[in-house]
Amino acid sequence: QPNAMGGREVGGLANMLAAHMDLENPEHISAVKTYWNAPVIPKGQGLKAVDLFNAIESGKVKFVWIMGTNPVVSMPNRAQVERALSTCEMVVVSDIVESNDTLNYAHIALPATGWSEKDGTVTNSERRISRQRGILPPPGNAKHDWQILCEVAAKMGFSEAFSYTHPSQIFSEYAGLTGYQNNGKRQLDLSALQALSEAQYNGLSPLQWPF
Repeated sequence: QPNAMGGREVGGLANMLAAHMDLENPEHISAVKTYWNAPVIPKGQGLKAVDLFNAIESGKVKFVWIMGTNPVVSMPNRAQVERALSTCEMVVVSDIVESNDTLNYAHIALPATGWSEKDGTVTNSERRISRQRGILPPPGNAKHDWQILCEVAAKMGFSEAFSYTHPSQIFSEYAGLTGYQNNGKRQLDLSALQALSEAQYNGLSPLQWPF
């Protein structure tokens, strides 16, 4: 939900792969599998937000991790969302506040960073990528979302694939994927930025793709 355009670019939606690639296109699936050495990729679209809460309520989804959004407030049919979360076996919520309507249903609450602490890139609706630099240190035990994901991935045995220490490394890997087996087929091609050093990434000026 936050930074919707950027989310689409990196595969943050259930109905598409990263880099605007299609979950139902065999060529795109093959490219992502090869680039990320990921042998298992779903063969169809995942659950969108409303469908997800239907599946949670029916017991088909037993674990949900909610990051940076408050669905009890923002989703339609609040009563159903509350029923779903109250019956879900495990609800994890990453947020920047101590309590809100969704955190009331969390079995595990993780302290995340807010916009003034975040460090990375965002993309607006005109395809302009902007470097976002934190102006405040993370408070208390708060961590960036990517750091939290890396720690969980390591606990699951995937530390080698999630060994990032700076957002520039994540951006570089993502930029490489946008150009992988592209050959001009897709407008989103940031491969020219793949080799940016950490210092170059830190000084990145806003840019609009395609370029």
